[in-house]
Amino acid sequence: MKKVLSMLAAMSMLLSMTACGTEKEEEKTNTGNDTNVSDENKEESKDSGKKETLNVWAFTDEVPGMVDKYIELNPEFGEKYEIKKTIIPTTDGQYQPALDQALIAGGNDAPDIYAAEAAFILKYSQGECAKYAAPYEDLGIDVANAISAAEIAQYSVDIGTNPDGKVVGLGYQATGGAFIYRRSIAKDVFGTDDPATIKDKIGPGWDKFFDAAEELKAKGYAIVSGDGDMWHAVENSSSKGWLENDKLVIDDKRAEFMDFSMRLMENDYHNNTEDWGDAWFADMKGEGDTPAFGFFGPAWLINYTMADNSGGKAVGEGTYGDWAVCEPTVGFFWGGTWVLANKDTKHKEAVGDFIEWVTLDTSETGLQYMWANGTYNPDSPTKDCVASGVVMAKSNGEVDFLGGQNMFDVFVPANQFANGKNLTPYDEKINSHWRDQVRQYTSGQKTKEQAIADFKTAVNDDLAIEAAE
Repeated sequence: MKKVLSMLAAMSMLLSMTACGTEKEEEKTNTGNDTNVSDENKEESKDSGKKETLNVWAFTDEVPGMVDKYIELNPEFGEKYEIKKTIIPTTDGQYQPALDQALIAGGNDAPDIYAAEAAFILKYSQGECAKYAAPYEDLGIDVANAISAAEIAQYSVDIGTNPDGKVVGLGYQATGGAFIYRRSIAKDVFGTDDPATIKDKIGPGWDKFFDAAEELKAKGYAIVSGDGDMWHAVENSSSKGWLENDKLVIDDKRAEFMDFSMRLMENDYHNNTEDWGDAWFADMKGEGDTPAFGFFGPAWLINYTMADNSGGKAVGEGTYGDWAVCEPTVGFFWGGTWVLANKDTKHKEAVGDFIEWVTLDTSETGLQYMWANGTYNPDSPTKDCVASGVVMAKSNGEVDFLGGQNMFDVFVPANQFANGKNLTPYDEKINSHWRDQVRQYTSGQKTKEQAIADFKTAVNDDLAIEAAE
């Protein structure tokens, strides 16, 4: 996931971009490095002993890397299948149009396995592209019993269930959020870095958060790096999504974010960075204009973003080891990746075996156990929260980056706030328009009323979605 929200270069792009709602046949374009294999040749390969091709599509190298790990654990899988990986970043909206076209075109180059993140998963599990996703039960998975036995987080199931009530996608991570803060700053300002104390300083509720921001400012610190850090907590704690009866609506909490963002700006409570930008990463290293106290995020933000941007690899280097986590100001979740299969895949059993290993296997050789306990990649033993409650119950979340704190003590309870009720298939684009207009408002380029009006216009122009009265 973002997790992994690293910017990966696309292997190549499909030249024709067609929405999933269109049934028009387009010319098929090879997006991998392998030579196309015709249906006839594919059948011949079964008799000749040649490997068959499995197409794996993703927006980072995370899921394709899991296929490599699966082959390492199951060599016979690698002996039978050649994996063709297509990795296209979500940067500038590149991934979805290419994936859509590949699903529509079908044939030997169509994805057998594909990934979708929280920002657009509903499009592929419940929206216009859901018709291409295979129910897990059609892959040979005893899905209902497996979900129950693994105690899979319910929000992951809800998000991955299609309009017919069939599970077509599950995630492997659990992405409930916490507040991730600098221990040294906490001691300087509040006299302690104890998570039990800090959680009462920054919450519950935004009034206490801004009180803490004033205390931090008096000592020369910013409470967060940019308003984006606050946005993810606001967005995914909202009661409503962006759509209601197919009309654009602005939930009261999301509307209030404009005031929060302006308050951060006017009072110099943040460094006015944009998430995923160089200045944001600099604040993780402690090299920003004003030292930033914390970030809102799930465990994956620590493992795959903050740790790599802390300026060190061991305690005492950069800010590595100077962090802790506590309960957030409001409960929220952020991100996650769901794994889906093409209903037309010719390799349902093989695809099902892999997907079950990723999403439902609770054994010590299952993806989720290794992911949670840092044994997935011995060279980079990161730990993360996963969707299976059974796995989390037998996992250890102590990490050096957090000064030895067991992060699962905070993140596992936080996962109760994760739900799929405030997501829509269009969140990625709508969020982008909203964040853009809020920035124009807080920078003084527009009034609040003009920013809201322009937001509604932008969404309608881009997605043909009108605002509710």
